[in-house]
Amino acid sequence: MTARLHRCARLLLLLLMAGGLNACALLQPRDPLNISVIGIEPLAGQALEMRMAVKMRVQNANEAPVDYNGIALNLEVNGQPLASGVSDQQGHIGRYGETIVVVPVSITAFAFLRQAYGLGKLDSLQGMPYVLRGKLASGPLSTVRFTDEGKLDLPKGASLSW
Repeated sequence: MTARLHRCARLLLLLLMAGGLNACALLQPRDPLNISVIGIEPLAGQALEMRMAVKMRVQNANEAPVDYNGIALNLEVNGQPLASGVSDQQGHIGRYGETIVVVPVSITAFAFLRQAYGLGKLDSLQGMPYVLRGKLASGPLSTVRFTDEGKLDLPKGASLSW
């Protein structure tokens, strides 16, 4: 009886190890998504906020496609938080594919004034360094986080006042 129990235990251990190796193959590292901000357009806002649509090109340089069902963004300018936005849009980025994603963001008057106070001028955000952080949500284990950095290029004729 004991020999049979040891054989079963060894067989079970062998199966668990083989399953573990297969699971490791599924968890191969993924290259990060390449995110580029390709446009910022004004949207209608409320009294103490400005709204903009952030247009991003998302490139997936991986063998596996990325399906998402929500997006969240945070925009920092000159090291200070400026805007944030969320969207419940759904999409699919194929393997070695790309797509354009547009997310509305809000800039409160207080965040804008904090930026203006730090810069000394209300219209000086043009050309300032930015960091865009966000995530494409697709479940608890497959959410894809991303970061993009560059210089802020606001649209010509966009009103920066309330």
